[in-house]
Amino acid sequence: MLVLYEHPLSPYAQKVKIALREKGIAFEVRMPEGIGAGHTKGEFADANPRREVPAMIDGDTAIFDSTIILEYIDDKWPEPTLMPNAPEARARVRQIEDVMDTHFEAITWGLGELRFFKRGNDAQRTAIEARASDQVSGFMAWLEAELGEADYFNGQAFGRADLSVIPYLNAADGFGLKPAAGSRLSDWMSRVNGRDSVSQTDAESRASITGMQMVSAAVESGLFKRQYRDHRLEWMIKSGGMDIVVDGLAKQTIRFTDHWDT
Repeated sequence: MLVLYEHPLSPYAQKVKIALREKGIAFEVRMPEGIGAGHTKGEFADANPRREVPAMIDGDTAIFDSTIILEYIDDKWPEPTLMPNAPEARARVRQIEDVMDTHFEAITWGLGELRFFKRGNDAQRTAIEARASDQVSGFMAWLEAELGEADYFNGQAFGRADLSVIPYLNAADGFGLKPAAGSRLSDWMSRVNGRDSVSQTDAESRASITGMQMVSAAVESGLFKRQYRDHRLEWMIKSGGMDIVVDGLAKQTIRFTDHWDT
């Protein structure tokens, strides 16, 4: 059985689950033990030295990074394909995925840091959330332009670009940030959320939110060490959260990938 290590709230893991469900591939989900503490061990840690979900184990093959996992899935199970045929269209899909995985993900992740993990004080949270709202509006306009007159970001059929966008917009919606009513992006969002693969994955994500209400105490006590690498660190600093980063480093509630350190 194909094994996917995940957390239901992770948009990276959601991308993979949607792809597997679209292709009708059976899989077992597991949540890594100690995922939030930064000291996971065992099969998951061996599969992903970054200690981040998702990681996928297919027999003797272990793969990490959602984009690489998606490439593997399409290589091994090519039908139905999730990528368009033309090289130009495939490049565009990969660009959209990269923007959502790096720039957009940092915003919804950062809002989780503020809302769930209670980083910063009330004034800091208010200021950073206002910036996040403006940033999301800019990305919504970009996505609207990328969608254009097509039914899907992939073109005429649902595919890789669409499953790379919807987890992030659903996450933003959870924070009250959504496309303008009646816009083509709003219509696309409703259309895509109507797919079984997406609705099931989103329902799993929303159900897991109830377990996030008490996590701020775990961060404050040092039990949770949140991953702040690359785009997330950049976003927090540029959005006014430098003091949050400094405080987290001092309290050792922020971590970076250290597997390859000597």
